[in-house]
Amino acid sequence: MYGLVNKAIQDMVCSGYSEQIWKQIKHKAEVNVDVFLSMESYPDDITHRLVKAASVILSLSSAEIMQAFGEFWVQYTAQEGYGEMMDMSGDTLPEFLENLDNLHARVGVSFPKLQPPSFECTDMEENSLNLHYRSSREGLSPMILGLVKGLGARFDTKVEITQTQTRDEDAECDEFLVIYKPN
Repeated sequence: MYGLVNKAIQDMVCSGYSEQIWKQIKHKAEVNVDVFLSMESYPDDITHRLVKAASVILSLSSAEIMQAFGEFWVQYTAQEGYGEMMDMSGDTLPEFLENLDNLHARVGVSFPKLQPPSFECTDMEENSLNLHYRSSREGLSPMILGLVKGLGARFDTKVEITQTQTRDEDAECDEFLVIYKPN
């Protein structure tokens, strides 16, 4: 994963807890990187170790950490210079979700080693849709729960999201039911 992800984890911990807690997490994870460079590619294992260590230090499940990270990621990337690109990806939550693959393609210009997930919206109704999530990476589906909630906040939309199928149970992809209502 790119350093931008690990920097975001660091910022989430430091802003929500403290720099000292971040140092404890890095120590427990056996990560000796002083500064994560946003555009630098790092082994996925570093990110997984940071999440596992944060789980222990913060007494939260890995899924809870990933969900919180998903919510944080939306505001973080907007502040890190991707806000305009996000603005061009849709004016409503469903429109944005439908354009996630296009957004990742544009981001891929700056991140040539990017291995983005793929998203597909189906069964779109007036206030609901099914979101299909496909990724070569394991264990990131809890992040989608937080990501959609964070996007709900961005679009001033009340959101309920439930995972309806998982690759862990031999499904083709992770699937989520998203129910939304603009405020």
